[in-house]
Amino acid sequence: MAKEFSEISEYISELSRIYKIGNATEQTYRGALKQLLEKTTSGLTVTNEPKRIDCGAPDYIVMRGEIPVGYVEAKIIDEDLSAKRHKEQFDRYKNSLNNLIITDYLTFRLFENGEPITSVTIAKTVNNSIEADKSQFEAFKALINYFVGYQGQGIQTSVQLSKIMAAKARLMANIIENALNSNENTDSNSLEGQLQGFREVLIKDISNKDFADIYAQTIAYGMFAANLNDAKTETFTRSKAAQLIPHSNPFLRKFFQYIAGYDLDGRICWIVDDLADLFNYVDINAIIKEFSKADHDPIIHFYETFLAEYDPNLRRSRGVWYTPKPVVQFIVRAVDDILKKEFNLAQGLADSSYLTPQPPLQRRGDVALNDTKKLLHKFVILCATLPSPLERGRG
Repeated sequence: MAKEFSEISEYISELSRIYKIGNATEQTYRGALKQLLEKTTSGLTVTNEPKRIDCGAPDYIVMRGEIPVGYVEAKIIDEDLSAKRHKEQFDRYKNSLNNLIITDYLTFRLFENGEPITSVTIAKTVNNSIEADKSQFEAFKALINYFVGYQGQGIQTSVQLSKIMAAKARLMANIIENALNSNENTDSNSLEGQLQGFREVLIKDISNKDFADIYAQTIAYGMFAANLNDAKTETFTRSKAAQLIPHSNPFLRKFFQYIAGYDLDGRICWIVDDLADLFNYVDINAIIKEFSKADHDPIIHFYETFLAEYDPNLRRSRGVWYTPKPVVQFIVRAVDDILKKEFNLAQGLADSSYLTPQPPLQRRGDVALNDTKKLLHKFVILCATLPSPLERGRG
């Protein structure tokens, strides 16, 4: 057993060495845990970036190529992982990240889709040292194998998708807001640079929070729009999403060219990748079929479902409500009837006759300047279309 679990024994020895010094912080142990995760797995990249962590991301991100496998949040040794002060952060991660380990470097708690799966303690502090519990090494290895073998849950309904998608979008908005509040980056491609451009072009007094909200929603809903066009022939990623955004939405398509590129702000790359990976487990045909039964266009009607989960108050304040088809049919019939009875248009809404009013004649001497008649339809129907979240500031 000693050889089979040597990497765990080496990890605990390194923790004990650091612990004995007496001035270690949570960050001091991070290198040791990174090495343990890399040695007990294969074909994976374990990343720990303080810049990204500062804005509210988990401490470690485990990736297989472009695909996120799971996340690890670490607290200092002997920290009470059940302490009330951690509840808000832990709940936010558990609700948003489907595969998560929370640890104090000695106890490892695994959560899947927000639910506790298992917990293993491989060592404990004794006086000024850390002593291994070798009886738990096998259980720890099993926990790690389960963690890296995670497969996302299948999603077949719009309600399922909206709940998970909204949770990830809320986490993204929180991270973006924290990053903007830090005022640490002024690169034109950074979030700060984009916020400045947004204020110059669209809404000059938009708050960091409102911008983060709009930005996160646009990415989330853009992923959904792209996935509607996905033939599922390969893994769905943010790069693929950029290719699949419909040409009919040039604004969103251009925005996703940036999202797919290497210039995407590093503080949010991981959560954008996590959101993209969600759609690898979505049965998009089942969701399209669900909307078709109600004679609804999913690209339009799903937004109401999504926003109700993302922020019900925002949904109410923006008036995101779709009129039921029977109500629309009643309105159309009523208007048609009024046009026929009150305005003497025999064909109602189908009327194609024109009025040709003579504009006031302007003259310069004996020369008429504007004696050309204008053709105007007798009635005009004004339609409002739903813009993408990032386009709303234009109106």
